[in-house]
Amino acid sequence: MEKVAIEDVDVQRNPLDVHSVRKPVSSVLGTTDFAMNYFELEPGESFSGGLHTHHDQEEVFYLESGEATFEVGREREEILVGERELIRFAPGEYQTGYNSGDERAVGWALGAPDSRHDWEDLESIVDCRECGEETGHATTLTDEGRFELTCNDCGTSFTL
Repeated sequence: MEKVAIEDVDVQRNPLDVHSVRKPVSSVLGTTDFAMNYFELEPGESFSGGLHTHHDQEEVFYLESGEATFEVGREREEILVGERELIRFAPGEYQTGYNSGDERAVGWALGAPDSRHDWEDLESIVDCRECGEETGHATTLTDEGRFELTCNDCGTSFTL
């Protein structure tokens, strides 16, 4: 049994600096089969920083307060999620979410199976610097804690 207060979990920021508060609760609780991250997003901040999918993990987002807009699929259909609402993404479903309101949004990102991403199963959709269009990019985390993206079409890599 493990117990923790949110106030006691350290903030761990995204390398893209897209949110002020992200607390990896699952790391502190020692979960191995379930990911749980607490977020406080100021207006305009995002959960992840870009359209992506986890081929190996489904995700559920719960908004305690505020609101968030999620862009879903390669077509980026917009879905508004309000206070006390949830949204689920199946493995392989592209999504990104951000605080689209005027107030702070407080919420949770939950994922299963596994408490951490398998980087080989994470794919981001970004503009390829060689192809000149949006393509799928393999996404890895470097030893320096930055994202390395490699175009699945042409193999061009760059680091953010």
